[in-house]
Amino acid sequence: MYEVTAMLVISASHHLRGYKGKCENVHGHNYKIEASVAAAELDGIGLAVDFGVLKEHLRKVAGKFDHTDLNRHEEFEQVNPSSENLARIVYAGLQASMQGLAVKVVRVSVWESEGSYVTYFE
Repeated sequence: MYEVTAMLVISASHHLRGYKGKCENVHGHNYKIEASVAAAELDGIGLAVDFGVLKEHLRKVAGKFDHTDLNRHEEFEQVNPSSENLARIVYAGLQASMQGLAVKVVRVSVWESEGSYVTYFE
């Protein structure tokens, strides 16, 4: 099994509804989003998936959140724009976007800061 990982950094603001503390106020993060996909076999030129292809799909799915207020996106109307929910939403979007390729999304990690991140996987 091969695992290929790509990373994207976005800047976005958000606030957590129902949170009692500083995070209930609008604030921002430079989120680092890391996505890993797995492949059982390599293609004819020895790649599981081209890094550029993975990055393109990651930009397509997560790039729409860059320089925006996460609370204003329909994906976060019913759930808080927490790093946990962002990771899950990117995972699902990436899985749909890469359907038909010979890879499977295995995990998405989202860093809010250098020392704090969450990972979503199924």
